[in-house]
Amino acid sequence: MKAVVINEYGSRDQLKMTDIEIPDIANDEVLVEVKATSINPIDWKLREGYLSEMIPLDFPIILGWDVSGVITRIGSDVTNFKVGDKILARPDLTNRGTYAQYTAVKEDKLALLPDNVSFEEGAALPLAGLTAWQGIYDELDVQPGQKVLIQGGAGGVGIIAIQVLKHIGATVVTTASAKNADFLKELGADQVIDYNTEDFSEVLSDMDAVFDTIGGDTLDKSYKILKPGGKLTTIAGAVNEDLAKENQVTATSLWLSPNGAQLTELVNLVSQGKVKVIIDSVQEFSEDGLKKAHEISESHHAKGKIVVKM
Repeated sequence: MKAVVINEYGSRDQLKMTDIEIPDIANDEVLVEVKATSINPIDWKLREGYLSEMIPLDFPIILGWDVSGVITRIGSDVTNFKVGDKILARPDLTNRGTYAQYTAVKEDKLALLPDNVSFEEGAALPLAGLTAWQGIYDELDVQPGQKVLIQGGAGGVGIIAIQVLKHIGATVVTTASAKNADFLKELGADQVIDYNTEDFSEVLSDMDAVFDTIGGDTLDKSYKILKPGGKLTTIAGAVNEDLAKENQVTATSLWLSPNGAQLTELVNLVSQGKVKVIIDSVQEFSEDGLKKAHEISESHHAKGKIVVKM
């Protein structure tokens, strides 16, 4: 099969189209013919070697951990899916990712792709969508009527998180640049704070929860805007236990755990029109296409997800 691999850590020039064996599948796995994948920051951070100690993988590495496609083979223990099913998934983090014509996925990571959701939309959803879902439901336990701040609302996670929070019935505040304010309000944000002209920590207080996707000073200043007993979770840094204690809040650091059941709930909201998948651009499956996709993601200026279509 064709796959885009890296044989060493480095720049976008390390992305090389090559021929590689179609992966074998275990008894609890299915083989998926990939129809689309999408780019996440973990892809290029891993490519550059920043995550080599945290996520040690053997070369050659096929990057990519979002997939939509069609099942072409099933393992002997697979019971809920069959050959021909259209699926989406965030597969396990291995060196055989989704920049390839075929990928192996464990059954418990799979969700059926509804007929009215495209392969491109399906590929854009798993990693960012599950991160938003687990932050909101598992870490923050957001309830109707609560006030929640999303740091970085125009990113892949933020876009889904705004919509899921509105579905729950929360009041949603987010930080973003002014050019994205109207877009985020259309998605359901009640208030958009322009981080270029306003300091959120000076205008907000008594928030029930903060979902941080930015890290750094933004994360550190987020503790003080929470009410006592409030909750914070971050995907972009380490928890500061001293600040959490000082402000009487609970803080966690979120690392996504792939989950087919949660992904099924999320894609069903997309199918019902309650959550929109926002796609920045669609690139072709080629060396140049993947390099372009990484370049856009690294710029931090994508509005929505960057999809690669097979």
